[in-house]
Amino acid sequence: MQNNKADKGKNAATGVVEEALPNALFRVSLDETGEVILAYLAGKMRKHRIKVLVGDKVRMELDPYGGKARIVKRF
Repeated sequence: MQNNKADKGKNAATGVVEEALPNALFRVSLDETGEVILAYLAGKMRKHRIKVLVGDKVRMELDPYGGKARIVKRF
């Protein structure tokens, strides 16, 4: 069985939400590179109804294949 807590810090990035899209998707501008990436809300954020608005700073876990990112924390 794999330990999910060990995977928390890998491929993490921070960014600012630029646009809110339907179905809890967001366009996020990465702080390090300025690149715009598509991100979705993590399950726990949906479960606890944490709102993410345009202009919020968020921490994400990047997909290793370069597709989407998962928003795991709102600052």
